[in-house]
Amino acid sequence: MDHHIEVFLRRLSYIALAIGTLTFLLLILEVPDTCVAPDSPPKPHLRFPKHSCDHKPRQHLPVDKKNKRLWSSATWQNQVRSFTHFFHSFYQIGLLHNHSKVLCVSAGAGHEVMALSQLGVDDVTGIELLDSPPLVSRADPHNLPFFDDVFDLGFSARLELALFPSRFAAEMERTVRPGGVCAVAVEECGDGEVKEIAGLFRNSRFLGAMNVTLTGLRMTRIIMRVKHSP
Repeated sequence: MDHHIEVFLRRLSYIALAIGTLTFLLLILEVPDTCVAPDSPPKPHLRFPKHSCDHKPRQHLPVDKKNKRLWSSATWQNQVRSFTHFFHSFYQIGLLHNHSKVLCVSAGAGHEVMALSQLGVDDVTGIELLDSPPLVSRADPHNLPFFDDVFDLGFSARLELALFPSRFAAEMERTVRPGGVCAVAVEECGDGEVKEIAGLFRNSRFLGAMNVTLTGLRMTRIIMRVKHSP
């Protein structure tokens, strides 16, 4: 009796295995060319891949179209507007002019670069570890690819993110001409912290600091005048 049951179960397993194999083969052979219903309009770009190698690289927007979409967003425009208001005060105190050569260090996506250009500054250079053309070029803020005494104003709103703040500050000073200005915007801080940050700029004279609102954040603006090239 046990032998008959064993034979029956073995045959049953063979039948189940055969059915599973046939089902698997049918699924492979019947893979649809598209995920879209048959009665939908033809969309060849939605073809369903049959294996992991059967795919096409994702299409990317051209840089100009990507920038147009980004720059037209409310978030971008609000941040540029904030930087515009921030730099307008530099005009008022005589530290910035349309003919000034300005360097924006660690400029991110380039909000400050666009703001300065819209204010009328003719020569604005933005650098960041990752470029964002056409506003920001790729460069290491700890090793700037510029000659000494090139710029009239060096600015950064990301000094606090620097791996080596003293090197970061030294490179800003090196590229700004004697009599030019280094300015940073940092998280709002007190007199002690302001003195510590200003001390990073060893070849500059502290001009002043004030609390400001920049891109919706409470920050402290610190300005130094370069005394001589290091």
